[in-house]
Amino acid sequence: MNASLFTVVVFIWGLTWYAIKLQLGPVPAETSIFWRFLVASAIMWIGLAVAGRLKRVPLRAHLWFAALGLALFCGNFLFFYNAEKFVASGVVSVVFAMASAFNVFNQWLFNGVRPTARTVLGALIGVAGVAFLFADQLAATAAGGGSALGLLLTIGGTYCFSLGNLASRPAAKAAGDLPNAIARAMTWGAAMLAVVVAARGLSFAPSTEPVYVGALLYLAAIGSAVGFLVYLALVARVGPERAAYTTVLSPVIALAVSWLLEGYQWSPWALIGAPLILVGNVVIFLPKFGRGMVRDQPSPFQAEAAPGE
Repeated sequence: MNASLFTVVVFIWGLTWYAIKLQLGPVPAETSIFWRFLVASAIMWIGLAVAGRLKRVPLRAHLWFAALGLALFCGNFLFFYNAEKFVASGVVSVVFAMASAFNVFNQWLFNGVRPTARTVLGALIGVAGVAFLFADQLAATAAGGGSALGLLLTIGGTYCFSLGNLASRPAAKAAGDLPNAIARAMTWGAAMLAVVVAARGLSFAPSTEPVYVGALLYLAAIGSAVGFLVYLALVARVGPERAAYTTVLSPVIALAVSWLLEGYQWSPWALIGAPLILVGNVVIFLPKFGRGMVRDQPSPFQAEAAPGE
């Protein structure tokens, strides 16, 4: 069962990056992200209500829900969607795998948790991998390429996602469990995106093209709502640290899709860099992941689980 959940999450999140690419075009990124989380939040609310798991929360708890929504369901995706205008979706997914290193840094910065030597080594390997992965593209930046901007946007989105991980625990505690926190955070994220769309004078109208609608439904229903719920079931069984190993393998799916459907060209530097980033994550996670894949918990809806850590 654990292996099945793990595989489902890897494939769901591995395909989301290309689905984002399919939404780029005449519809502003802000509008696309707004509709993604408006639909996803509606699915979460309906699912919780049907399952009888909808809980009342104190008004003051919305401070954490808003913080989680800003970081995890608004700000990071504004970075990621715009990054994919300049670099292949698979490349964005590989850099996103560096979220583990940012998690370590933020735990040290905000919670005073010092990283282990193994964790530092894994982070350094990952940083070296990013340098190799973008070596050729960054060298061409002076000639008018946008790879440097794409890299900066991806790093910004990944760091924003990591900040969301920090907010997820107090948000889950305030809501009573993580699904209730996610439903409210997604709603806050959609509301913030609506403000961004309105403030910039953009249209709220999504595209009606079948490819766009299909990508939107996949990202909202499968990539966001189902993806998080399946991931949480895995978290409940093996713990958040081992479950986060999914972020190491999902870029493999994303890179394969980029190669097959986007025409991504593998340079010698990229062939060195992408594996280094994944190896860096393995160095951080593998000892924890390998201590057995069974650690049953009473429910995948517990308050202490945190996505993406």
